[in-house]
Amino acid sequence: MLKLTIKKVSQALQDEVFSATDLCRACLRRAKLIEPLNPFVTVTEAKALEQAKNADLRYKEGSSKSSLDGVTVAVKDNFCTAGVTTTCGSRMLQDYVPPYNATVVERLEEAGAVLVGKTNLDEFAMGSGTVDSVHGPTYNVWGFSLSHSQGCGVSRHRIAGGSSGGSAVAVATGACFAALGSDTGGSTRNPAAYCGVVGLKPTYGRVSRHGLIPLVNSMDVPGILARTVEDAAQVFNVISGHDPKDSTTVTDSFPPVMLGESVNLFGLTVGIPQEYHCPGLSPEVLQAWSDTADLLEEAGATVKQVSLPHTPLSIVCYSVLNQCEVASNMARYDGLQYGYRADSYASTEQLYADTRSQALGLVVRSRILTGNYFLLNRNYEKYFEQAMRVRRLISQDFMAVWEGQGGVDLLLTPTTLTTAPTVEQFTSLDNREQCATQDYCTQPTNMAGCPAVSIPVRLSQDRLPISLQLIAPNFCEQLMLSVAHWIQTAVDFPQLPLLSDNNSS
Repeated sequence: MLKLTIKKVSQALQDEVFSATDLCRACLRRAKLIEPLNPFVTVTEAKALEQAKNADLRYKEGSSKSSLDGVTVAVKDNFCTAGVTTTCGSRMLQDYVPPYNATVVERLEEAGAVLVGKTNLDEFAMGSGTVDSVHGPTYNVWGFSLSHSQGCGVSRHRIAGGSSGGSAVAVATGACFAALGSDTGGSTRNPAAYCGVVGLKPTYGRVSRHGLIPLVNSMDVPGILARTVEDAAQVFNVISGHDPKDSTTVTDSFPPVMLGESVNLFGLTVGIPQEYHCPGLSPEVLQAWSDTADLLEEAGATVKQVSLPHTPLSIVCYSVLNQCEVASNMARYDGLQYGYRADSYASTEQLYADTRSQALGLVVRSRILTGNYFLLNRNYEKYFEQAMRVRRLISQDFMAVWEGQGGVDLLLTPTTLTTAPTVEQFTSLDNREQCATQDYCTQPTNMAGCPAVSIPVRLSQDRLPISLQLIAPNFCEQLMLSVAHWIQTAVDFPQLPLLSDNNSS
């Protein structure tokens, strides 16, 4: 039953082929099986079984809530969950239990979804590997043998990507049918690409950020990880929409995304940004990109080269804006209101310093210090204001593609430059260098607020997933997901690993 799509699971529950409780127990067994991969921070077994039991009662009464009723989901551990610890992968919040649900969690529960657990992430979502967590790293299921997990050394395991690596692994292994991630510079699409699942970053303002512990308020977007585009669309339909608790959500109403059996690509113009053909792009990813563009063209789409000239500046711009907003957001962790508190009372200043040095990792502390430097009066215009000007230019690049250059409907790009590196390869560079490399193709869309989706398209010679990204104009999720669904059907990505209870990948 874990191999089914959400649509088929919903139908099976309606037809009483199996119960929501059966499904929940199967996912909990899977979560136990994959413990060596470390995708979960907390497995909410009692809560999940109670929710599944309630779903079964609704199905018996003929009053199911939605297509997600009784379907298992997981939530990245930076979304607040009432009564369930929310740690952000940090010692600072290791015992924090929120009194409320994030809006997206609330909407999932209102739709009847069953929460099986909270998933691992880089500390405060600052990373692209899920290796910088107080709970330890999360490993990719691809290339990982559960029966020999102690034999080859952790440095040879593949990273899951980040910062939503736990969510990607939970979905890829069948421990849940969908999971929430967050996406500030690619943190949903990057792990989705490495783990061979679908990663959806909606338009900024289309999904509420209320209850998502902030990293960069102006770019953070709740993301969705699922095994199929159709599954991701169903979750998107449930969690999207205006939220009075988040003033950045748009008040416009949109029809739900509907994916038909076939898509007519005639008249569609797909752009290939020349700047995304960048140093470090592997030949296998380049070939997959070219072949998929050919598929679209053969099906009737017009494929043309376009230019987004300020793309090379995006990572530098992001580094400044990210660290400025981090410095502002992290000021709340002072040891006084909530979270970790150091045993220092000599002075308030000493309490602040000891609390933050003891409870925050090196990556987080370095971003705070750098951001505060950028925000000094003497540096503000030179760094922050200049970065904001560059951000506007990047956003205008996308507008020029959509409205000029022949009127492009979608962009097709790589998601990541390579397949998932080993932990040893990944940690040989520092966090900033890794993010600059890994987020090159994903980060610009966060600057412009555009929706994007990562789709697995083939396996490399090493049997690792290769994924591509579609980018659309703001609020055009319907078109983007329709074409993504067509691509996923056309390429027929191989069966994911660990979809039966054996002990190897």
